[in-house]
Amino acid sequence: MKLKSFVFNPVEENTYLIYDETGECVIIDAGCFYPEEKAELQNFISDKKLTVKYLINTHLHFDHCFGANFVKQTYKVDLYAHSGDEELLKRLPEQAARFGFRITEQSPTIDHYIQENDEIRFGNQTLKAIHVPGHSPGSIVFYNQEQACLFVGDVLFQRSVGRTDLPGGDFELLKHGIQTKLYTLPDETRVFSGHGPDTNIGFEKRNNHYIKGE
Repeated sequence: MKLKSFVFNPVEENTYLIYDETGECVIIDAGCFYPEEKAELQNFISDKKLTVKYLINTHLHFDHCFGANFVKQTYKVDLYAHSGDEELLKRLPEQAARFGFRITEQSPTIDHYIQENDEIRFGNQTLKAIHVPGHSPGSIVFYNQEQACLFVGDVLFQRSVGRTDLPGGDFELLKHGIQTKLYTLPDETRVFSGHGPDTNIGFEKRNNHYIKGE
């Protein structure tokens, strides 16, 4: 598996593109906002001669959805996300306006719902869905067991966690999900977050003061 990360939009959101030797790829959280950011994503896909199979979202806060319509229209792919965040998507312009962003285009729609234990298959890769609500009702973590890595959106950060003061947030629910579903994975599992640097499960269990490990 190969991984390309992009830092997009003024909120500095991490968009991930995963691909392998087959040339098939998946885009996780298309946050590209400016035309040059969309061009950067498009140019990388073109240069590597990749075929986009899926657009999947860890959750549906505005900064992770800016480029959803662009990706759907450009690559003729569907958006996969959890139904728990559908109301957030319907209020995307309202979400963005609270943080000073103006969205005039129609909000994207979820084409396929992802549930706990669903699998996204592309190339020779498999991503398993783990539902960890708390940052948002529909937050999904994608786990590649063979590659020992997680794409967690805003569930877990290096030495921190996603904020829970937004609509639908619940700290105790988030804490429980991290402790029972993520901290039980092997310590060497790499964690790729929606903002900031990557980390690993073992480091967070030892050093994350928001969520203690066992």
